[in-house]
Amino acid sequence: MENQEKKHKRRVRYAGAYPKNYKEKYKELNPEKYADTVSRVIEKGSTPAGMHISICVKEILDFLQIQPGQKGLDATLGYGGHTQEMLKCLQSQGHLYALDVDPIESAKTKERLEKLGYGEDILTIRLQNFADIDLVARDAGKFDFVLADLGVSSMQIDNPDRGFSYKTEGPLDLRMNPQKGISAAQRLKSISRDELQGMLQENSDEPYAKEISQEVVSRLKKGGHIETTGELRQTIEDALSFLPASERKEAVKKSCQRTFQALRIDVNSEFEALYALMEKLPQVLAPGGKVAILTFHSGEDRIVKKSFKQFYKAGIYSAISEEVIRPSAEECARNSRARSTKMRWAIRAQED
Repeated sequence: MENQEKKHKRRVRYAGAYPKNYKEKYKELNPEKYADTVSRVIEKGSTPAGMHISICVKEILDFLQIQPGQKGLDATLGYGGHTQEMLKCLQSQGHLYALDVDPIESAKTKERLEKLGYGEDILTIRLQNFADIDLVARDAGKFDFVLADLGVSSMQIDNPDRGFSYKTEGPLDLRMNPQKGISAAQRLKSISRDELQGMLQENSDEPYAKEISQEVVSRLKKGGHIETTGELRQTIEDALSFLPASERKEAVKKSCQRTFQALRIDVNSEFEALYALMEKLPQVLAPGGKVAILTFHSGEDRIVKKSFKQFYKAGIYSAISEEVIRPSAEECARNSRARSTKMRWAIRAQED
């Protein structure tokens, strides 16, 4: 009957202290409601589902020395942790711009920051790639400080629907903006063996690039499917089946990490965007303006290091970091995802 009341459907009981299934982690996914659970997850050195713990916050703020009234840019908004700390430094004076290409997570972050009192009078969020930093500066003017955290947010990695991790089953997508471009699964369908081998070598220094690319292309030519994270993981396992059993498990794990990284970099054109950012940074920094960049693998770090050195030698930057700055041992113990982080910085020369 139409008037018959619908039976109340109870939510699935929280599966243990720390459920493995992403969708069952509803307490972690609601930090405002279940603060105690979230605190316990962080205390044990893990990142709660749907959250991202910002890295090198102290090191970034110590370098940037943000003053009230300044204008800044967070080129990678993400969960908004760095953004929030920089906004605190502004003390409601000045303005911060923030960019992100992920429409799903940036909308959540905007809402979260608005609830904390950071509205459009102090914060402007744009759904834009940092490769277009010059277009942002054209409207906003030059920046006193810029931050770019090149890491993938934990919210993206942990959500199996986004396909960023080989550890959980999901569609092989890997796009930062799932509304644009082609997925990693589609990319594999059109790639040649040589092109895939080159991608794996260039984007992630994969030692078994030849074997993995051969197995991927062979499987697809025979009518096989690589549509999910699990299917790609299995393909990599098959490609490395020649290794001794004692070495195979660890080798497969590392090759999965590198292969997913290489594909993610490719489908999101990450290196192209980073080259554009580094080339345009001097144009958008005010005299004496500071920039800090966090990288998470050697390919990114090489690009940043080379660009900073080039512009320093040309006199465009007055100072650059001579050595990389790394998170403290205490931070790495609290947050395992901080271990591969490298920070470099530069200061724009004063104009004559």
